[in-house]
Amino acid sequence: MTPRSRARNDALARPGRVVLDAMGGDHGPVETVPAAVAARRRFGVPVVLVGRSEEIGAELRRHGSSGEVEVVDARDAVPMTERGARAAARPESSVMVGCELAQGDGGAFVSAGSTGAVVTCAVRALGRREGVLRPALAVALPSLTGTTVLVDAGATADPTAEMVAQFALLGTAYARRVLGVADPSVGLLSLGAEPGKGNRLAREAGRLLPALPVRFHGNVEGHDVLAGTVDVVVTDGFTGNVVLKNIEGNVRTTLELVARAGIAKPARLREVARLYAAETHGGAALLGLSGTVVVAHGSSRAAAIARACRVACDLAADDTRASGDGAGG
Repeated sequence: MTPRSRARNDALARPGRVVLDAMGGDHGPVETVPAAVAARRRFGVPVVLVGRSEEIGAELRRHGSSGEVEVVDARDAVPMTERGARAAARPESSVMVGCELAQGDGGAFVSAGSTGAVVTCAVRALGRREGVLRPALAVALPSLTGTTVLVDAGATADPTAEMVAQFALLGTAYARRVLGVADPSVGLLSLGAEPGKGNRLAREAGRLLPALPVRFHGNVEGHDVLAGTVDVVVTDGFTGNVVLKNIEGNVRTTLELVARAGIAKPARLREVARLYAAETHGGAALLGLSGTVVVAHGSSRAAAIARACRVACDLAADDTRASGDGAGG
């Protein structure tokens, strides 16, 4: 057995770890390595870094953390521009190796890399839960009434109506188990609240949703997402990702305009901005898999990635408890 294989087997043997793609994101080990150290020191999360060991080791030494975080070598790094199908054909990439290491009780995988690559490799390595057509990314956003779950936030750009309808089941389970919402309401994102409004995908999904075991509110519009009109907003991954990025940009722009006008104190504005920052929500959970995966924003810095590791750890623990109780998710 090679040292690399032995390290992988040793990591697989330990449940409850969070496997972090050290090469993922716009900044790679420069941000992921201090993120792993912070996750361990601040949150007590056991992190395994996967990637080019010499680059990871150099960053660990730079931060005075040599030997503090476990490292598993993976020689290949998937570019941020890589499409999902091509990423799956790279078995030595940090994404694929990381997903494989995340198998088992309480394991989780975190990456700020290409969403398409992460989704494809996660499905290949972990598999989908029984009956799930396609996984979906869920982001919990602060709203006027509490929290709204947006799903899909970017995993599947061109889903079928059946997939969108199933996203409602995934989002409902997430809201119930993770956010503690007893009976989540679900809205279908469209360009009008009236039944039958929207493009073909929205209209077809709208016909399927009433038959599912969810509390379907009906159509909702873009301005309803943060208003708290429903607990879960479902849409295709293309639209959901545009909505998410639009929210992030609008929050920054609006608060900057308010600051320039001198309407509110800067400290208060920073508090509001933090509600929608990646450092706060810690990335998006990839729902529908037989394992826990969290996808962080590609531009994430160390603080956001550390938070994503904590979110992944909490989700994996919740998933383990739910499995022990016989619950699905």
